[in-house]
Amino acid sequence: MMKIVKTIEEVRAQVKEWKSQGLTVGLVPTMGYLHEGHASLIDTSCRDNDRTVVSDFVNPMQFGPGEDLESYPRDMEHDAALAQEHGCDLIFHPDPDEMYHDGFSTFVDMTVLTEELCGLSRPVHFRGVCTVVSKLFNIVKPDRAYFGKKDAQQLAVIRHMVDDLNMDIEIVGCPIVRESDGLAKSSRNTYLDENERKAALVLSKSIFNGMELVRNGEKDCAVITDSMKKLIASEPLAKIDYVKLVDMKTMQQIEKLDRPALCAIAVYIGKTRLIDNFFTEDV
Repeated sequence: MMKIVKTIEEVRAQVKEWKSQGLTVGLVPTMGYLHEGHASLIDTSCRDNDRTVVSDFVNPMQFGPGEDLESYPRDMEHDAALAQEHGCDLIFHPDPDEMYHDGFSTFVDMTVLTEELCGLSRPVHFRGVCTVVSKLFNIVKPDRAYFGKKDAQQLAVIRHMVDDLNMDIEIVGCPIVRESDGLAKSSRNTYLDENERKAALVLSKSIFNGMELVRNGEKDCAVITDSMKKLIASEPLAKIDYVKLVDMKTMQQIEKLDRPALCAIAVYIGKTRLIDNFFTEDV
């Protein structure tokens, strides 16, 4: 029977018991409001490990001033039902005070990888991500941790952090899960009204457009991104944050597709900022 716990002590006690039995543990870090994308991560963890822990925590540290911390969707009852249905053994659902005690002042930060893409418009975001993920890794001590490729820069940052800090954890990236019409699954999709929801399809359309150009042999990054930008600009409700092709390891912008690359986009549909991407090696 799946457990829901709110304290670090309870998580550690349960994981210690599992490890004493020689069981492997997978971790799926989430900010809750689970959807089919999260479900696919849980499914993969359950396939790979004897036990699976899902963290369900809206991390205040990765939200900047004026961002959607207070309005970010939350539904623990829904999350618990979905997690249990997909085989989760333990949900860690802490309050912010449990994760960040009074006087908390230690952070995990990174340069280079965090300075492009989302790091430009969300300057505090990745410090918050690295800090909370490091804490979760120390609390749960999983054998493997699972992250979606939709947050491609986050996945690259976490892999780099694990390598730099010699963390003994396997990081598993899982494919983007899309709606039947192509829109990438996201908790923030719930912010969209009916017209915005239709307009949001311009993200996946531009991604598929970029993939087609790469598939047909286009190597000039500007040609690819200009075509994608033109398509996005044709949607009146869309405002581009960025459309870039970057080196997969460094997240730095490139001019030619002469190495493994990530094509990443961030677009505002109304007030809602959505992201999507593709890896050239997957095309």
